[in-house]
This record gives sequence, C-alpha cells and structure tokens, in this order.
Amino acid sequence: MPIHYDRERGIFHLQSLNSSYIIQLVKSAHPAHLYWGPRLANDSFAGSLHLTERSSFSPNYHPEDRSFSFDTLPREYPGYGRGDFREPAYEVRLPNGTSVTDLEYSGHEIVAGKPQLPGLPATYAESDEEAQTLRIILLDKLTGLSATLQYTVFHAVDAITRSVFFENGGRSAIQLERAFSASVDFNHSDFDMLQLSGAWVRERHIHKRTLVPGIHRIDSKRGSSSHQQNPFLALLSKDATEESGEVYGFSLVYSGSFAAQAEVDQFSNTRVTIGLHDFDFSWLLEPGETFQTPEAVLVRSSGGIGGMSRILHRLYRTRLCRGTFRDKVRPVLVNNWEATYFDFNAEKIKEIARSGKELGIELFVLDDGWFGHRDSDNSSLGDWVEDKNKLPEGLGCLGTEIVELGMEFGLWFEPEMVSPDSDLYRAHPDWCLHVEGRSRTMGREQLVLDLSRADVCDYLVTAVSKILSSAPITYVKWDMNRNMTEIGSSLLPHQRQRETAHRYILGLYDVMERITSSFPHILFESCSGGGGRFDPGMLYYMPQTWTSDDTDAVERLKIQYGTSIVYPASAMGAHVSDVPNHQVHRETPFKTRGHVAMSGNFGYELDLTKLTLSEKEEVKAQVSTYKALRELIQFGEMYRLSSPFEGNRASWMFVSEDRSEAFAAYFRVLAEPNAPLRRMKFQGLDPQKRYRLLPGESVHGGDELMYFGVPILLPEGDFQSVLYQLQEVE
Repeated sequence: MPIHYDRERGIFHLQSLNSSYIIQLVKSAHPAHLYWGPRLANDSFAGSLHLTERSSFSPNYHPEDRSFSFDTLPREYPGYGRGDFREPAYEVRLPNGTSVTDLEYSGHEIVAGKPQLPGLPATYAESDEEAQTLRIILLDKLTGLSATLQYTVFHAVDAITRSVFFENGGRSAIQLERAFSASVDFNHSDFDMLQLSGAWVRERHIHKRTLVPGIHRIDSKRGSSSHQQNPFLALLSKDATEESGEVYGFSLVYSGSFAAQAEVDQFSNTRVTIGLHDFDFSWLLEPGETFQTPEAVLVRSSGGIGGMSRILHRLYRTRLCRGTFRDKVRPVLVNNWEATYFDFNAEKIKEIARSGKELGIELFVLDDGWFGHRDSDNSSLGDWVEDKNKLPEGLGCLGTEIVELGMEFGLWFEPEMVSPDSDLYRAHPDWCLHVEGRSRTMGREQLVLDLSRADVCDYLVTAVSKILSSAPITYVKWDMNRNMTEIGSSLLPHQRQRETAHRYILGLYDVMERITSSFPHILFESCSGGGGRFDPGMLYYMPQTWTSDDTDAVERLKIQYGTSIVYPASAMGAHVSDVPNHQVHRETPFKTRGHVAMSGNFGYELDLTKLTLSEKEEVKAQVSTYKALRELIQFGEMYRLSSPFEGNRASWMFVSEDRSEAFAAYFRVLAEPNAPLRRMKFQGLDPQKRYRLLPGESVHGGDELMYFGVPILLPEGDFQSVLYQLQEVE
C-alpha cells in the first residue's frame, strides 16, 4: 500500500509511483518533514532527523535537550510563538488575546480511498484502490483546538494532496486567523522559484527567480485567484530544464484570495506554504464548530518542468474535472462577442449560425447582451430575462431554430454580478457586497452580489435554472468581470465580517454544484474577463476555462504556453478572431491564428458572414483538421518543445497514450535575416517505432525524429507557423 507507518521510529512513509514523502514524529509529539524526493524502499532511508544545537537565539522547547528547537525543526504544520520564527501555517487568537498554541500528535488513521472535503472542490478517487489517505490528528490540550492533517496519495498518478480540518473541542470561542493548506520544509535553498503572473489580457506568463534569504510571495487579495497571480508555484533545482531536473510543484484547488510563498531562513532552509490568504481573513470557531481548508496538490518530478506538468494534467483532467464532458471531446464553436458586441438581433445571430453550420462548426454561443435592456455594460445584470426587443420570439425559439440548423446552442451568463440599473438591485440594494456608510465602488458599471447569503444563492440557482430550462442550451459561458471591494455582508455579525470573502467562494461553489448537477448535459466553461479565475477550483465544476480575453495569436503563444505549466489543453478555450486584433491591433495570418487556437478547445470569435470565399475555405479546412486531431489534443500528453519566453519561436506537441500518433505545432514570431537552419526535434515518441510524417509521406524512426529531427520549413514573413502530424507505421 502507498502509506506505511513504522511505529517504533514514529515514521510515516508515503509512496507514489516515483516519489517518497516521509514524516517523522519527533519526541513522539511533533510531526517533522524528513524527506520528499525520488522513491525509496521502505527501509532504505537513514534513520531520523539530524538535530543539533545552534545558539541561544534558537530557543529550546525542551530545556533538557538543547539540540531541539522549533527554530530549526522542519515542521509539517508549524505554528508561531514557541520558538519558530518563520512563517507559520496557522494562527489563532484565543479568548485571552494571545496566539500561542501547542498542536501535538494525538493519533492517526490510514484509510482506503479519498474522503470528500465538505463544501469544497477537490480531487477524487473513483475507487478505494486508486488512493490511500493518512490523517494525522494534532491537539492543543490547553484550548481543545485540534487540526487534522490529511494526506492522500494517488499512487499511479504520482501526486499527493494535502488539507487541514480544524475543530474547536474546547469550551471557549477561538478566532482562526490563518489556515494554510500545506507547509513543506526543505533542508536547502538551492532552488529557482517559478510562478505564473500577469494581468488582464496578459495572463500566466512564466517568471523565474533565484531564492535568496527572505520571503518570496505571490498572492491575490482580490477575492478571486486573479489575472495577476495563479495559485501555483514550483521550486526548480538549479539544473532543471523542461526535460530534466528535480521540480516540486504546489497548486491550490481554490478560486478566492490565496497566498503562496517560499521562505529561506538563516540556515538556508526553505519553507513553502500555500493556502487561503490570511489577509483580511478570520473565522470564528465556537465550541464544536469546524473549518476545512482548501486542498493543496503537491507534485514532484525528476523529469523537469514538463514531467511535473504532465502529472498535473493527468490528475486534473481525470480526477478533478467531473461529469459528462470530462472524457468527451469538446465541440468546435463560434461566439458572437467580437463579431457584434451588444449590437445584434435574432436575424443577425441566425445568419452567423447558418454560416457556421456551412463551415462545419458545431456550436453557436450567444454572448453578452441577450437579457434585460442590455445595450451596453451599464445595465441589467441580475435581470435574467430575454430582451424581447432583440429576441422578439424569445431564447427558446432562437435556440430551437439554431438546433434545427444542425448546431448546438450556448449562452453567456454573468450570474455573480448586479447592475445598479436593474430591477434586481432596485428591489434588493442590500444583496451586493457593501459596507454600511461607505460608497459602493464600481467596476465595469457593476457590483458584486453577496454570495455569502443563502437567499442570494437561491435566487441565482432559480433564475439561471429557469433560463437553462427554457431553451435547448448545451453550453454555458459563466463570466465574472470584476473583483471584490467593500467586502462586507449585511447578514453577518461584526465578529464574522472577515469571513465574508471565503463565505462568498463557498456560496459560489454551492451555486455551481447545484446548477451543474441539475443540468449534466450542459458543457460549462468558466470565465473571468478571460483567465482571471483560471484555477483548479473552477475546473471541478466547469471542465474548461476561457483562457484569455486576448485572442491575438502572438500573445496567445505565451498565454497558452504558460497556462500549460499547470493546466491541460482540455481546460483551455482558444479561438480564432478577426484582424486587426481587437486587443493589440496586430495583423496575423489566418493560418497562424488557426494553428495557435487548435492547441486548445477550438473555436471562432468573429463575424463568419463577412469572410471571403478563400477565408471560408480555410475555416472549413481548419475545422476538418481539428476534428481529426481534437481527441489527441484534448486528451494526449503535452510536451513543450521551445518557449516563447526565451526567444522568437514557440513549439509544442501532443502524443497519444500508446505513442501511436502525435501532433506538433511550430511558430516563428518575427522573420529573421540569415536565420539559423533549424530542425524540429520531437519528444514523447517511441524510439522503436516508425512514423509517417504529414504533410508528405516520408517515414522516420522515432529515435530519428526525437534526436535528429526534421528541417523546419516556413514561409517568409512575420508570424508564420507549421503543423506536423505523426502516425505510426505498422
């Protein structure tokens, strides 16, 4: 089994396919981190931790043992106040105003499978054989506070998940003021830290920095995981590349404010913590009350950044995403947003749908502007009734006509928001996040509904469900276009106001659970101004996300490449849009736009009725090519070959599980004078197999294709690309 307990030495050994994670109970009371690295045999590690006296400035919790100090102990779930001066994983405020606790080992259990986390998204096991779970129970005897550290090992996937369950077993209320999901101490700092950072229309760019003494933090205080930072970081060995080296990845299954950091201490140890942000957070635990942290996913790979990514892709694609569409190919769609914005009527929508059907497109998505009196972004959010001026016969009739064309019908919503100019706001001005006496800050002319309230959540479920039941809808784009301000709730007492942001996320998850469960035939895509909430928490409810509002092919190279560090291609929405591009005003070839978009869930975001005959033929060819390749792209293993962050080119590929076929794309951004004659070297193939290389009919050995490669032949000019298909020859 993946989890072993050595009672004599007080050692827990967690084994996945290629890794070991080892915890030791020091002095039978303090869980310490002993090892995380390549898999070890059960008895092959050398005993226990090496403890030594440092100085009087490292206080001794046990006065009789001057080698023991929390200041130097690599702790599994550290607190503050008893000699550990590094960042704690948790903090409480006790009735006497102090924060000092002693969480000590009280017991443990090892169970088959993986328990669900109450009220939160999390990875799951489909059978007890897939996973095993360790619960280590820690207790503060003075206050009665307990913290249960939960570790689940997905043996075959090669991943470990962690979370913490707090319970107040005492007689007095306790204020929980920090509750991170995981903390890991490394015994050195020879790492680079990788993070995914950016902004709206520039999401998830790769940034690396060398660790030096001090704290290296990424976070979001926006009430969402955000465009600016993604809830993920990785530590890379100094020799790590895309293909080799030790990489440790930390990913948080959560959609709200978060913090992730690496702290290098005075002894060159590194502590990584990740979880729910403690800024503007506290949670009142009355006697008997509990609190569950979100889940952190921990992945280690000796196969470089790419090896880590493929583990995360496999786990998130197969054991985080759920429902009908988890293993089902996604339809090719056309969305009318950049074609019409708010200026459309039913006939215009049907014209675009008819053109899409002629070109082989399978799904039409009606974006913003179909409801209330929504002719711009300053009204009607919250009033989820169709606009009879634009759609005189209603959504049901429009959807039916589109379905009768032979296409599916999809719809845009922004359920979490309300416009001050709306019937909903006029009836319930207290239903938005607000602080009494303060003005209400606007963003995109809208306010944020208070999803910490059950009545607001119930309204959303009823209103959205009514629309989804009124028309033949098989796809929903769920948008969210601003972050939280004035984070307060009119229903919460003053001592619980700092719970509002997290209660909002719990309410959001509840709403999504109820709606997606009631409409299992609908493919839900999350969106937040593009990629402002592209996180594992959302993927649990909605198996794909609109990657970015930036549809420029050149910008998308970096956005999609960076996104793929954590997230599989099946999670990425990618569309061909018009030129000049609406975000950066660049003109790129239709072919290149198609090649970039084919590396995700493919679609179009332009007015198909305005295409020339030659462009229509190109669309037909792109759609046909993608349909032949989409199962491979959406569910194959991804290999990143060259990075757009390191030069003028980008390339990546997808390989089937049995290595019988592959698809690769190569992109050159700007033309170069007297450029090197480059070769395309593939990865992930079987060196013993032979492959036919398309276009063309040449046959090559897998070893030749990977180690020697083939010449890259591109047309002249900027923004050029080429695709490769590989098929095994029997």
